[in-house]
Amino acid sequence: MNEALVFQHVSFAYDSDVQDPVLQDLSFSVKKGEFVSVVGPSGSGKSTLFRLISGLEKQNSGCIFVNGEEPSNRQGHVGYMSQKDGLLPWLSVVDNAALPLMLKRLNKKDVWPEVIDKLEVFGLKDVEHRYPHELSGGMRQRVSFLRALLGGSCLLLLDEPFSALDAVTKTVMHEWLLEQWADSGRTILFITHDVEEALFLSDRVLLFSQKPVSRLEEIPVPLGRPRTVENLKDPAFTELKEKILLDLRKLVTL
Repeated sequence: MNEALVFQHVSFAYDSDVQDPVLQDLSFSVKKGEFVSVVGPSGSGKSTLFRLISGLEKQNSGCIFVNGEEPSNRQGHVGYMSQKDGLLPWLSVVDNAALPLMLKRLNKKDVWPEVIDKLEVFGLKDVEHRYPHELSGGMRQRVSFLRALLGGSCLLLLDEPFSALDAVTKTVMHEWLLEQWADSGRTILFITHDVEEALFLSDRVLLFSQKPVSRLEEIPVPLGRPRTVENLKDPAFTELKEKILLDLRKLVTL
């Protein structure tokens, strides 16, 4: 099976809102090794989608497959990285990164050398014994992403991980993330409100519609790889960005 994620006729409503479902008979898939972004207005159901994939919520009907299987409990089958880096302030950088391995009851002395090597690859050499408050925002997000990778899942959910960063740091992190994704071979599903960010990073963009969401508009990104900031000047990129922004404006109600 070539799909990392499959939704088959999935419907979901929160208990207090059964008459107003968030998703209704939704089907879509993400291939293994793809980078796919999810874009939509606030409140359209993007975070609900991630909660379903990660197992924090259970669909009312339909099936959700992760790497060809339909686990009864999806928690632990996907990696997750949120807008807040979630680093524990009382743990050092290496201990924060190694947390998924420690939760598997692996010996600290056995995993530290591997984690320290990966920190160096992630541009975090010589900071392994610092604490989160001593790091820049970009560094903290790198540690958070490494921790998600070390969780072992082939499917990673990234929920607006760079939204709190300044524009320059965000640009650097975009190029860095694409390098790490290419090296890891993982599948990434990425939530963002930033259309330019979605297009720059992704193979495809999935556009949410108004609730209840019964389909996701699929927008292929007409850019090759590898990518650099120079791609942002590509006329095809600019034209597609303007089209998506116009489509999103039609969905926003004040």
